[in-house]
Amino acid sequence: MTGDGERCSGLGDRLAGPVRTVWAKHDRDTDGWLPLWRHMEDSAAVAGLLWDRWLPNSLRGLIAESLPGGEADARHLVAWLASVHDIGKATPAFACQVDQLADRMRAEGLEMRTARAFGPDRRMAPHGLAGQLLLSEWLESLGWTGRQAGQLTTVVGGHHGVPPDHGQIKALDDRLHLLRTPGTSRPLWRRVQDELLDACADEFGVRGRLAEWRTVKLPQPVQVLLTAVVILADWIASNPELFPYFPDESRRSGEERVAAAWMGLRLPPSWRPDVPGEDVQELFASRFDLPPGAKPRPVQEAAVRLAQEMPEPGLLMVEAPMGEGKTEAALAVAEIFAARAGAGGVFFALPTMATGNAMFPRLLQWLERLPAKDGARFSVLLAHSKAALNEEYADLMRESRQPITAVDIDAVAEEWRPSHATRNAPADLVAHEWLRGRKKAMLSSFVVGTVDQLLFAGLKSKHLALRHLAVAGKVIVIDEAHAYDTYMSAYLDRVLSWLGEYRVPVVVLSATLPAARRRQLAEAYAGAREGDATFEALEQTTAYPLLTAVAPGREPVVEQPEVSARGGNIQVERLDDGLDVLADRLAAELADGGCALVVRNTVKRVLDAARVLRERFGDAHVTVAHSCFIDVDRAAKDSDLLRRFGPVEKAAGRPGMHIVVASQVAEQSLDVDFDLLVTDLCPIDLLLQRVGRLHRHQRGEAQSGRPERLRTARCLVTGVDWKRDVPTPVRGSVAVYGAHMLLRSAAVLLPHLDAASHPVRVPQDISPLVQGAYTDAPAGPAEWTEAMAKARHAHDEHRADQAGRADTFLLAPAGRPGRPLIGWVAAGAGDADDSRAGRAQVRDSRESLEVIVVQRRGDGSLATVPWLADGRGGLDLPQDRAPSPKAARAAATCGLRLPIQFSYADVMDKAITELEELYVPAWQVKDSHWLAGQLILALDADCQTHLAGFQLRYSERDGLEVTRA
Repeated sequence: MTGDGERCSGLGDRLAGPVRTVWAKHDRDTDGWLPLWRHMEDSAAVAGLLWDRWLPNSLRGLIAESLPGGEADARHLVAWLASVHDIGKATPAFACQVDQLADRMRAEGLEMRTARAFGPDRRMAPHGLAGQLLLSEWLESLGWTGRQAGQLTTVVGGHHGVPPDHGQIKALDDRLHLLRTPGTSRPLWRRVQDELLDACADEFGVRGRLAEWRTVKLPQPVQVLLTAVVILADWIASNPELFPYFPDESRRSGEERVAAAWMGLRLPPSWRPDVPGEDVQELFASRFDLPPGAKPRPVQEAAVRLAQEMPEPGLLMVEAPMGEGKTEAALAVAEIFAARAGAGGVFFALPTMATGNAMFPRLLQWLERLPAKDGARFSVLLAHSKAALNEEYADLMRESRQPITAVDIDAVAEEWRPSHATRNAPADLVAHEWLRGRKKAMLSSFVVGTVDQLLFAGLKSKHLALRHLAVAGKVIVIDEAHAYDTYMSAYLDRVLSWLGEYRVPVVVLSATLPAARRRQLAEAYAGAREGDATFEALEQTTAYPLLTAVAPGREPVVEQPEVSARGGNIQVERLDDGLDVLADRLAAELADGGCALVVRNTVKRVLDAARVLRERFGDAHVTVAHSCFIDVDRAAKDSDLLRRFGPVEKAAGRPGMHIVVASQVAEQSLDVDFDLLVTDLCPIDLLLQRVGRLHRHQRGEAQSGRPERLRTARCLVTGVDWKRDVPTPVRGSVAVYGAHMLLRSAAVLLPHLDAASHPVRVPQDISPLVQGAYTDAPAGPAEWTEAMAKARHAHDEHRADQAGRADTFLLAPAGRPGRPLIGWVAAGAGDADDSRAGRAQVRDSRESLEVIVVQRRGDGSLATVPWLADGRGGLDLPQDRAPSPKAARAAATCGLRLPIQFSYADVMDKAITELEELYVPAWQVKDSHWLAGQLILALDADCQTHLAGFQLRYSERDGLEVTRA
C-alpha cells in the first residue's frame, strides 16, 4: 500500500504530504486501494468525456445557458463537481472503516477514532452529506452565502441518490467531530480537506470563475442534470474493471488510465440526427415499409409539417382514428424534433408490456432505416420487467455482449466482430452491457417501455436524478394517452411539467382524447396555471382529427387535417345480457359464416361466455384471450390472432366461422379485423377502441369478401339490463369502470342505439361522442337524472381519493431558480422500479403477485409445463442444483400475474406464505438468475392447485380459472 513510485499527473502533481494518504476505495479480497486524489481525477475526466461524447446537445445547451461563460463554463463546472463529489471521504467518519488504511493516515498525523469507537454516530455522516458540508464551508470562505453554495453542494450531497434534507444537515452540523478529529490533528484535517478542494479548483479551471458563478441562480432542472452526470461519472470511475486499484495501477498516468477505461467502456454516443431534407412522401418512403404507390395520410403529413414549422420543438398532440398511422407519424416527428432540439434519443411509452413488445420490432425496423454516419452505434432498450424474455431483445443482447474492462491502448487492433458481417443497418444497434442495470437502463438512446418508466420520473424516489437525465435528453412519445385514470394522470401531468422545464419535445398519441384532458396536458407541459385562458380554445374545439402544438412560451396552435378515405358507418344495437341470448344471436349472425369478436369486461365473463359458446358451436370454433395466461401463452395467443385475423396481406388461414371471446386485451395495439363485434358496455373512448377491430380492413369491394349478412359493420352492446327504466350495467363492469362513466356512455350512445338511420360515423362522430361523455353537461333522458347524479357523486369522491393518494409520493413542481435541491425527494418511496411494488406506486392498483408456473410430477419432481413449443416443455427442474439455462429460461417464460383476488393484504400474505413453502435454495444463486427470487406456483398433473383458500385451474386453452375452494 505504499505510495512510493506512483506516477503522478494533473491533480496528483499538485499534492504532497499527508493528503496523498487519504483513501477512497478498497478491495477487501485483494487489499487493493485507490487514493482519493486519484478517484477525484478519474471522476472529473469521465465527466468531461460524458460531456464531450455522450450528453445530448439539448442538455448541454440547457446547462450552458444558465452560466455566464456558456458551454465552456458548463464543461468546467461538470468536471469540477465530479472531482469534488467524494470530498466527504476526507473525514475521520469515513477513513476509519479500513484499519490498515486508517493507520497509514494516522502515521501522517491524521488522527481518528476506530469505527467501533465512533459508534452509531458515524451513520450521521455519510460521505455525500459530509462532502456537502465541507464544500459549502469552503465556498463560504470565498464569500459565498449558504444559499448560493447550496445550488452546487447538493450535487455532492445527492450523488448517492437522495439529496440530504435540512434535518440531516443540522444533525451533522451538530457533530463536527465526525468531519475533523478534535484536538491537535484538527488543523491538519482542515488543511488536507482544503488542499484537495483548492487543487481541484485549480486543476479543473474553476478558480477564476467562482466569483462570477456566485451570482448565478441555477434552475432546479439544471441542478438535477448536474447531479445525474456526477452520479454517472462516479459509477464509471468506481468500476475497478475500468479503473484498477493501486498498487497495480500506480505507474500509469492519469491520461493513459482514462483513455484505456473509456475505450473499454465503448459507451455508444447519443443520437445526433440531421434535420431530414426529404419531403413528406420521401421521408415516409425511406423510413417505413410503405406499399408501392402508397402516400402518407393527411394526419401524417400535417404532423410532420407542424413539427417543422413550430417556432421550437415542444408538445404535439395527435388525435386521430385507429388505423391512421399515428405510430409512423410519431416516429417521423421524433426525428425532426430530435434534430431541431438536439435530443439524443427517443422513448416510446405504452400502456402495457404486451403493447411494448409489439412496438419493439417496429422501432428496430425504423432504426435500421435511419441515416447514420459510418460506424455509428445506437444503444437500444426494451424497458419492462420481462424484457429479457422478448426474443428480438434477447437476440440484441446476445449480439451486443461485451466485457466491460479497461483495454491495453497499445494493443488495439481493428475493431471487428463476427456479428458485424450479419448486420445491414447503417448503425450498429446494441443493448449495451453497462446500460442494462436497473438504474441505468433508461439511459439508452432508444427505449420502448411501459408508461410506468415515464411516470417514475414524477415519483419521489432514490436516484430520481438519473431518471430525469434519461428522459430529459430524448424525444418522448406517449401512446394511448386516453388510457390513464386520475391517479396515473396526476403523475403524468407532473412529469409533463418537468419535461416542459427541460424543453423536452413530447408527442402524445390518442384515438379519443376528452377535450378537458387535452387542455390539462397542454397546461401541464407549458407550466400554466389551471384554467389559464390561453388554453381555453383547446377545450372548446370539437374538430377531429386534431393536432395540437404547444411551443414553449407560445399560444397553442390547433389544426384539423383532412380525414383519410378510411372509416365508415357502424350500426349500434342493444343486446340483452344473458349467455343463451348471446349464443342464439351469434348462431343467427354467423349462419353463413363469419368471424365475431366478443369483448367482456372481466375474465370471469370471458370464461363463462366461452364455456356456453363452445357447447353451442364446438371447441374448434371458439378462442379465448385475456390477461390471465402465462407470458408465453399470452404471446402465442396474440400471434395466433394476428395470423388468423390480421391484415389481408399478412394474415393466413382466416377461418370460415369463428368466435374470439376476449377481455380488454383486444382494445390495444392488436391489428385484428372482425366481421361482427359484441361488447360489454364500457367508457365510450374504450368502446370506440373496440369498434376499431370491426371492419378494420377492406375485404373486397364494398366488403364483398365478408358474409353477406355481415357486410354492414355492426356493434352489439351488452353487459347491461336494457329493460329497466335506467340501464343497469352488470356488477363486474361497475367494479372495473364505475357506474358514472358507463351511464354517460350509454347516454351518448342512446341516439344511435337500434337506429339504422343514425349509425355511428367513423371518424366524424368520434369526437362528439367522447366530448359528450366526458363533459359535465346533462346527458340522457330525464328519468335517468337521479341515478346519474348518484353515480356522479361516487365518481367525484373516487377521483378525489385517487388524487389525494397520488399526492403522497408525487414530486413537487420545479422550484424557482437558485433554490437548492435540499430535501428534493424527502419522504419518498425508496427505490422505484418495474416491480409489482413499483408499478403499484404510479398506478392506482393494489400490489399484485407474480409467480412462475411449473408442474409437479407424480414423483414430486418439478418440470416446465408440458405444452411449451420448441422442445421446452417437460424439461427437468432439479431442486438440488440450478436447472440448465434452457430449462430455467423456459420456466421464466411462464410468468403469471395472479388476479385481483390475491391483491388484498390478508389473501396476499397467506398466498406468499404458502408459495414460499416451495423455496429452492439451489435456485437462489448467480448462475440461476432466471429463477432466483421468484415465487414458484406448482400445478399438479391435472394443472390444478390450491392457494390461499382458492382453487386454481390452468389450461393452455383457457388460461387461469380461479374459484373459491
